[in-house]
Amino acid sequence: MWHEYINATSVDEVIQILAEKRERARVIAGGTDLILELERGVRKGVDTLIDVTRISELKKITIDEDDVIHLGALVTHNDCASDKLIRTRAYPLSRAAWEVGAPQIRNRGTIAGNLITASPANDTITPLMALGASVTLLSKNSERTIPLKEFYTGVRKTVMQPDEMLVDISFPAMTKSQRGAFIKLALRRAQAISLVDVALLLDLKADTVKSASITLGAVTPIIAHATKAEQFLIGKKLTDKNIIQAAELAVESATPIDDVRGSATYRREMVKVVVKRGLTMIRDEKQESGMPKKPILLDTQTMDDGLETISKFPESAIETKINNKNYSFKSGHDKTLLRFLREEGMLIGTKEGCAEGECGACTVFLDGQAVMSCLVPAPRAHNAEIITVEGLANGEELHPVQEKFIEHAAVQCGYCIPGFIMSGAKLLEEKPNPTKDEIEQAITGNLCRCTGYYKIVDAIQDASKMKA
Repeated sequence: MWHEYINATSVDEVIQILAEKRERARVIAGGTDLILELERGVRKGVDTLIDVTRISELKKITIDEDDVIHLGALVTHNDCASDKLIRTRAYPLSRAAWEVGAPQIRNRGTIAGNLITASPANDTITPLMALGASVTLLSKNSERTIPLKEFYTGVRKTVMQPDEMLVDISFPAMTKSQRGAFIKLALRRAQAISLVDVALLLDLKADTVKSASITLGAVTPIIAHATKAEQFLIGKKLTDKNIIQAAELAVESATPIDDVRGSATYRREMVKVVVKRGLTMIRDEKQESGMPKKPILLDTQTMDDGLETISKFPESAIETKINNKNYSFKSGHDKTLLRFLREEGMLIGTKEGCAEGECGACTVFLDGQAVMSCLVPAPRAHNAEIITVEGLANGEELHPVQEKFIEHAAVQCGYCIPGFIMSGAKLLEEKPNPTKDEIEQAITGNLCRCTGYYKIVDAIQDASKMKA
C-alpha cells in the first residue's frame, strides 16, 4: 500500500518531507480513514506515509486567554469525549466524538483526520461548524488559518495544498448562556455512519433565543448551516409552535443527497425530526441525555515518551515488544499491523474479519490502548509495546475473562472471540467493577454473527468479580 514509512519526531520534519514529496506523501495519525482509502484507491499516487503520532505537542487540548479552545492535530475522538473542558465548554463536539465508531476506533481516530477526510457524514465536522471553528495549516513557507466553512470545496475535497499540515483546530468556548446539542440518526447504535446529524448551539437570555447556529451533516455534499431556521429563532421563545416551524425551515435549507444509506426524501423528513428533537432537548435542558458521565475508553496508556530520532522504513528494522518479548523485523513495513502480527510475528490469534474496522476481531493493545489492528500501519509498532490475545494468560493460568468465556460457553464458532476477550480484558483494567451498560459500551466495536451477546456480557461481568 505504501513504499516508504517515516516515523517523524517534530512538525518541522513533517513539513520538510511534505515540501519535498508533496502529492506523493500523506500525513498519518489515526489512519482509520486513510488506510481504507489507500486500499480502495481513493488516494492515488501516495507512496510515502509520515507518522506523526509521537509528536507530543500535537496531543494537547487548551484554552487561551481569549476563551478560544485549541485542539492539536493528534487529539482523538476519545480525548474529546472524555475531556472535562470539551464536555463543559464544547458539548456538541464531545457528544459527536462519542458517537463515532467504537472505543477502538475512537482511540486512534483524530478530530483533524475526520475534518481532512471531508466526508459530509463525518460526525465531528457538524458541531465544529456550528461552533465557528477554524483550522490552521502549516507549510514550509507559510501558515494560514481558515474558517471551517471555507475549508471544504466538495465531497472529500478541501483547500489544503499537498505541502500543508493541519496543526491546530480552534473555536470559541461556549459561554454560560449557551446550550448545545448533537443528534445523530444512524442504522444502529454503534459503528454506524450518519444518515442525518445535526449540531445546535443556542445563546439564550431567560427563555428567548439571542442567536442560533444549526448545522446539518450527512445531508448535503458539504455540511452547511440551516440559515432560515437560525434567523427565524432569533428573538423567539422555544415554544412547541416555534420549534416545529424552525424544524420545517431547516428542511428548506437542505438539498439532501441520495445514497446507499438513505434517499433524499427520507433525509428531508429526518432533518425536520432531528432538528425538532434537538431544539426540544435544549429547551428542556436534556441535551446530555444518553451521554455517559464517564465514557468507556478501553485505554490505560501512560504518557508516550515518543521517539528520539526519526525512523524510516524499509531502511530500518521494526524494533518492537510483543507480549513482553523483544522482536526485530526486517520485513512487513508495508503491511497493516494485523497482517504484520500474523505473518511476521506468527501470532494468529488476532483474526481478520472485515479488514475495515467494523468487526473488532483484530483488536490488540498498542501502548495500552485497544485498537483495531487492521487499521494500524505495521511500522507504528516500532518502539511500541503490543499485547495480543496470546499474551493475556500468565503461563498456564488463563486471564479471568478467558476463563469465564469458557465457563459460560460464550463461544460458538469462536472466530470473533479473541477480539471480545481483548475488549473485556482492557475494560477490567480501566474499570475493575463495570456495570452492564459499561460492558456493553466496551464491546460495541466487536461483532458476533452467532449469538445474542448475553453469555458474552455475563462472562465479562463474572470475570470482574474474580478481578475485584
